[in-house]
Amino acid sequence: MVPARTEDKKRQTAASTREISRLAVDAILEKKGKNILVLDIHEVNGVADIFILATGDSDLQNRAIVESVRAKLKEEAGERPWHVEGNDHYNWVLLDYVDLVVHVFLPEQREYYSLERLWGDAPREEVTESQSASDVKLLA
Repeated sequence: MVPARTEDKKRQTAASTREISRLAVDAILEKKGKNILVLDIHEVNGVADIFILATGDSDLQNRAIVESVRAKLKEEAGERPWHVEGNDHYNWVLLDYVDLVVHVFLPEQREYYSLERLWGDAPREEVTESQSASDVKLLA
């Protein structure tokens, strides 16, 4: 579930990738997402610049997280996802904002696909529940 970067993929606004990434992290935190990990993959792969991984306890919580991310990025940055996958079951939802890809998993899917390991060479930063996006050095 990692769409390839294509020439016709364009973001809708001039908001920076780091700016919309901070909004996404805060939206995930607002819905009590867990195990939030920010990966800076721009030097590792041409798929995107930033991956954000998060886990919810249930498909209902994952739906709330996904809706929160979509609403916050639309309302505060005018961004809509270029592509969305997985919103039929909410086991693993991918929100592709071209330079930013947000992955929201159930614990079993996150463990099984282990994207953290796949992108092991990428700089990473964990975000705890007591932090906010402004605390994430990779998004400064």
